Amino acid sequence: MINGPIIEPGTPASKGSIALCEPEIRGNEWKYIKDCLDTGWVSSVGSYVDRMEKAMASHTETKFAVAAANGSAALHIALLVAGIKPDDEVLISTLTFIAPANAIRYAGAWPVFIDAEPEYWQMDPDKLKDFLEKECSRQNGRLVNKTTRRVIKAILPVHILGHPVDMDPILELAKQFGLVVIEDASEGLGAKYKNKPLGSLGEIACFSFNGNKIITTGGGGMIATNNQVWAKKAKYLTTQAKDDPLEFVHGEIGYNYRLTNIAAAMGVAQLELLDEFIAAKRRIAATYSEAFRDLSGIQPMPEAEWAFSTFWLYTILVDEQKYGISSRKLLQKLDEANIQARPLWQPMHRSPAMAGCQSYFCDMADRLNQMALCLPCSVGIREDQQNKVIEIIKSLTK
Repeated sequence: MINGPIIEPGTPASKGSIALCEPEIRGNEWKYIKDCLDTGWVSSVGSYVDRMEKAMASHTETKFAVAAANGSAALHIALLVAGIKPDDEVLISTLTFIAPANAIRYAGAWPVFIDAEPEYWQMDPDKLKDFLEKECSRQNGRLVNKTTRRVIKAILPVHILGHPVDMDPILELAKQFGLVVIEDASEGLGAKYKNKPLGSLGEIACFSFNGNKIITTGGGGMIATNNQVWAKKAKYLTTQAKDDPLEFVHGEIGYNYRLTNIAAAMGVAQLELLDEFIAAKRRIAATYSEAFRDLSGIQPMPEAEWAFSTFWLYTILVDEQKYGISSRKLLQKLDEANIQARPLWQPMHRSPAMAGCQSYFCDMADRLNQMALCLPCSVGIREDQQNKVIEIIKSLTK
């Protein structure tokens, strides 16, 4: 039972309250959007769409980037171009927002949920390995789930909270079992795994620019890949699969998943400030981590030695026995002080929307869900605001 309000990151704070994760608008956003309005290039084509795609390819160190209306649209198209068909299965993190699981269902495929690991809260490579070795078999050159009898086609690790998944063992397993790796880096723009940017590690990757992300276009997404054939197919499918623009001939089912030029203009301006935003996020995280380092019952957000985290949404674990109150009670106390906070998502194997989908020993995700609490960490949070959050959390310990 949640005793406080559920706050979606990006929700504007009411006057006098401290926001969970507000967008930061302080660059060329007004200038570039005005340019769109002045020139009439406001819809789904225009120079800013092209500029944003090129900038994202550069940031992710991939050859191609394709803009989409939102992160869910990007995920849906990435699955399709990667060859995911109805009744295929995709192995996915259970501790995630529901969007990637939904996208798998949009494609007519089925998610199989893999647990989180306890150190950094990402997809557990050991449990993934156990599942592939113990629960699957090769039949006629295909990898088949022994329980469901469906063919497994891909692994979809979700980099949550700005920290990377430990990708090397996952990439090795994908190679060993002949699986495609589709990265969901919606929360990880700017983060790195062993000095490689997220989005460059698998065959294809997706990003989100919702109002809660480290940069925003209000709503938007991006596909990144080094596969030119897939990139062209993604552009084709996101723009209604139009084969003849004059006679309006469409060769197959397409989607109106285009990003508007106005949204892209905002995104270009935001990308210009990405390094500054990341530096601010890391300063905020360092302040929290130092403040909570010796506080009994509060575990600061971790960062692996092989990781460069953006700390997109700073999250603590609350041990009720040691701290004295539960994460949900702390949520309520913060709300009473006009401070926005929220739990992590219900793990996907618990979601009524995903009833009937298989999961594999997801006990750690359940534990993390009960203990985790996300704290205010907007790029523009003031020092006095962060200090207030820290002081209240320190004051409540037993």
